[in-house]
Amino acid sequence: MKNASKQNHQNLTAQEAIDKLKELIENESICFFCTQLTQQPITTRPMTTQKVDDEGNIWFMSSIKSDKNSEILQNNSVQLLYSNPSNFEFVSVLGDATILTDRKKIFEMWTPFANAWFKDGKDDADISLIKVVPQTAYYWDTKNNKMISMIQMLAAIVTGSAPDDGVEGTLKVK
Repeated sequence: MKNASKQNHQNLTAQEAIDKLKELIENESICFFCTQLTQQPITTRPMTTQKVDDEGNIWFMSSIKSDKNSEILQNNSVQLLYSNPSNFEFVSVLGDATILTDRKKIFEMWTPFANAWFKDGKDDADISLIKVVPQTAYYWDTKNNKMISMIQMLAAIVTGSAPDDGVEGTLKVK
């Protein structure tokens, strides 16, 4: 290509950052949840996000007895990697995780999907919540929908120029 890819940087803070984080995670609720960030190998597993709350905290359900919970108790720094390639959306979140067993909050976060992991439903004594407070996040997105992005890529191939469709930046929710 004649020109390097053109990326627009949009660093977002406060409510704009929370709104963008919610948008990206709602479009792809499954992430790679990484623990033991200071060790090799980093431990990574897929997790379904329960919710991004109004403060930008990211919530998960987990077994109290899971390795993940044990690892968080040893070092609460985690990384969440979300990828939605069908919409060209990606986000990486570094944050601090806390394990909670508040029954009221568990009932609030409960979805029927969780029945697959917790045999006694929302009353299962094995349920814990993991609250991740983002410390830093970085996202990559398109300015346009997928169809327009594909047309721009095809045009770039034909013309030899770079598409002007990327948006990336930091998300600071606190």
